[in-house]
Parts: sequence; C-alpha cells; structure tokens
Amino acid sequence: MQEDQALLVPPTPKPPPQPQEFIGTRHVLAFMGFLGFANVYAMRVNLSVAIVAMVNNTAIPHVNSSSSNVCPASSAGNTTHSTEDGEFPWDEKKQGLILGSFFYGYVVSNLFGGRLGEVVGGKVVYGIGVLVTSVLTLFTPVVVRYSTTLFIILRVIEGLGEGVTFPAMHSMMARWIPPLERSKTSGIVYAGAQFGTVVSLPISGLLCQSSFLGGWPSVFYVFGVLGILWFVAWMLLVHNTPESHPRISQEEKDYIHTTLNYQPGQPKALPIPWRHILTSMPFWAIFVVHIGQNWGFYTLLTELPTYMKNILHFDIAANSFMSALPYLMMWVLSIAFGQLADLLRSRGSLSTTNTRRLFNSIGHYGPMVCLVLVGFAGCNHVAAIVFLCGAVGLNGGTYSGYMNSHLDIAPNFAGTLMGITNSFATIPGFLAPIATGALINDNETLSRWRLVFWISSIVYLVSNTFYIIFVSGEEQHWNRPQNKYLGEVQSQYGTLDFSSAETDGRNSEGGLVSQEQGGGPSQPTTIHEVF
Repeated sequence: MQEDQALLVPPTPKPPPQPQEFIGTRHVLAFMGFLGFANVYAMRVNLSVAIVAMVNNTAIPHVNSSSSNVCPASSAGNTTHSTEDGEFPWDEKKQGLILGSFFYGYVVSNLFGGRLGEVVGGKVVYGIGVLVTSVLTLFTPVVVRYSTTLFIILRVIEGLGEGVTFPAMHSMMARWIPPLERSKTSGIVYAGAQFGTVVSLPISGLLCQSSFLGGWPSVFYVFGVLGILWFVAWMLLVHNTPESHPRISQEEKDYIHTTLNYQPGQPKALPIPWRHILTSMPFWAIFVVHIGQNWGFYTLLTELPTYMKNILHFDIAANSFMSALPYLMMWVLSIAFGQLADLLRSRGSLSTTNTRRLFNSIGHYGPMVCLVLVGFAGCNHVAAIVFLCGAVGLNGGTYSGYMNSHLDIAPNFAGTLMGITNSFATIPGFLAPIATGALINDNETLSRWRLVFWISSIVYLVSNTFYIIFVSGEEQHWNRPQNKYLGEVQSQYGTLDFSSAETDGRNSEGGLVSQEQGGGPSQPTTIHEVF
C-alpha cells in the first residue's frame, strides 16, 4: 500500500531556475505599470495643487486671521512670494466637494474593472482606464470655466476611468508574477502612484506660478498629453498573458508557468464563489484594512497642499515641493520594503502571513503615531514636515502588506477581490475631503487640523488591528472551485489529482508539497495556484 502511495505522490520538485536575461517581459510589464500609475496619480493629485491657484481667496470669508491658534504668516521656513488670486470663489466646503467628486465615479467602476481584467484581460482594461482620464484631463480648463457643475461631473467620469486600474493590474499580476516576486513587484508597480505624486506636485506648483499656457491650465494640458503618450507605449509593449506575448523567451515563459503552475486549456476566468468570499474572514480582514488605509491616505493626498498653504503658510511653489517630499519617502520605502519582504519569505525567516502582518503594521501603526505628533508640532515647520514625511513614508509598508493579500488568498480572483475592497475603500476618498472641509470650513486653525489628523490615526489603529488578527497569507480552498480543469492534471512531475484538494498540503510560495512537508499520508501532492 505504501509503495502504491509512493508511486502516486511524485517527489517535491526544486524551484525552477530564474531566466538568465537581465530584463524579461514581466519586468517590462512592471515598469510600464509603474509609469501607468505615475500618470494616474499625477492626473489625480494635480488638482490638489492647481485648486490653490484657481481659488479666489479674497472672495471667501475667513474667521481665523487673528486667532492665536494659527501660525503667523512670517513663520520661519516660509518663503513669501506675491501670488495672484484665482478665478473661482469656492469656499472650503465647495473645494472638498470638488476634490472628492472624483471618487464618486471611482467607487463604481472598481468591481467591473476586476472582473473585466479576469475575463477580457487586464491590458485593454488598464490602458483604456488611463486613456479616458488623460483625455478628460485635457478638457478640464475649458469645462471648469464654463460650469462648476460640469467640472464636478467631469471629475466623476475621470474617476470612472481610473477605477478600473488597480483591479485590472491585480488580474495581470496574478498571471505574470511568480509568488516569490510578488512583494517587490507590487512595491515597484504601485510605487508609481507615489512617483507620480512626487513629480506632479512640484511641477504643478511651478506651472501654476508660470505664464506657460495660462498658468494653472497648463497643469492639465501637460499631464493629459503625457497620459496619452503612455497609452500608445502600453498597447505596443504589454500583453495580457505570457503565452500571448510574441517576444517572451521560452525560458521566461516556462519559469512563469512553472511557478504559477499554469495548465493549458483552462478557462480565463472561473465562476466567482460569492458565498465563500463573503464568509471568509481573511477577505474581511483585507476589506476593513483597505478602508482604513484609504481614509488616512486620501486625507493627506487631497488636503496636504491646503494645510501647507493655509496653516504653515508656504507659497504655492514651496508648498508643492514640501507636499511632494512625504511621497518621495513613500516611493523609496515601498520599494525597499518590497525587496525586504520577499527576502524574508524566500529565506524562510517569516511565513507569508506574518510578512503581511509585519509590513502592514509598519504601514499603519507608524503613520498613526506620526499623525498624532503632527498635531502637536504646531507651527514648528521642521517638526511638522518630518512627522508628515514619516506618516506618508512608512505607509509604503502596505504595498508589502494588504496589497498582496488578494493575490495570496485567491490569485484566480485577485482582480475581483481588489475590485470589491477598493470599491468600498474608495468611499473615504470623497468622505474624507468632505469631512475635512466641514471641520475647517471658515475656521482653519491648528486645533481643527489636529482633529483631522487624530481621526485618521484612530482609523489606522482600528483597521490594522482587525487585519493582523484575521488575515491569512495562505491560498483559500475556494480559490479553485471544482470543475473539469481541476480534476486531474498531467504535469512534468506526474499525474496530480485535485478532486479532493483542500488548503492543507499547499504552501504559500506556490510550490508543491510532499508528504514530509505536511501534505498528509492520504493526500495527493497539490499545486498552489491554477490560472
């Protein structure tokens, strides 16, 4: 009997060697994804700077000009330049509505983006999403001067375009990126968001102060054109899957297919196991922490330039450079954290679950502490900037944390899961600016802004605590619903039976598990992921 079992259970294979080429097609995908998110976030945040130049502040009533709870305009560290007032008499509530309107569209298209990426392929979905936003960005100056209401509608449609980007990219990474490269690849790809912010904020500030194409309108013209140029390169260089790429080497294709245990002939998209998803605590851990992440992140992303100008009194150029500095820190740290996370996993120092817990805690508890300290920094410009850099920079740990959890627990449905969590996590995108606007409306004081930062700290604390309790880094059994493609698979290691496969016997690195590794004496060897 044991001899028969030994024949049924093939030996555990060694991990396949990595391809010899220095730059493979999966690296091109990662780089183009990085540039795509750079464009996406440049077009998303440029309004945060441009709105400072667009608003006619003298037409808005303020009640805090003589308050002792406000930093003096001549504070050290401030660089004063005369700036022209803007065209639009938008008060803080109106500004909050305009900044948040983008997310009304963004929340709708996330779920569709994830599923479309799985069914149609992420290349077209991701590309069209960026293209739509780019074209609409070009029309922004004309539309906003015609009607504020139409401008808000345009921002909503831009959100619809960008809403598909994160889920579509997740669906592509599930088909392209080996498990032990996920953290660092996610760190590179999604760090494009921070790079776009770093580039967009100071360039937008300089353009607003210049006379190029009318000042603030040039912000939208420049980044709209860049987005269109990126789209052309994306469509030429990137393909949906390794097997559809005409220029991929056979060595790299075999490496990707082996590590992901790809089997020819299986469907592009499996039926979504809704009941299992909605009763999965690891899924709800991702859901909750994603909402908490976006509350804190979007509060700073949309409101930081306003805080820099109206509280710390930086002029628009210095404001944009200082607002970009925290995102420069986040860009650098997110890439570094990704490399470290995959190193710890590959060496066996940490399990996938504990890796996600560690780096997400860095990404949430770190900012939590820093935002509390920002509230106490007051008018100390140096301390405020240092703590804001810490709050945003340490948040880069999340790209090696929850941002990979969708791929960990169910790679077959990674796009759909990202679409679900990001849809609901987008709600803070419009609630946070509105809440901030309501708190500081006509009364921008240190105490009011301190309350804004403390609310974000509390959200970080609660959401990450829930995450580290319930998260898992292991593939869930519902990732592979029973169907004809998962019954029996002929591989280079023998015939593998999946008809009774459960979570036991799988590891979190996409490898095969032998009896000695815990597969169980009566269980056949299983494969971690099937696409």
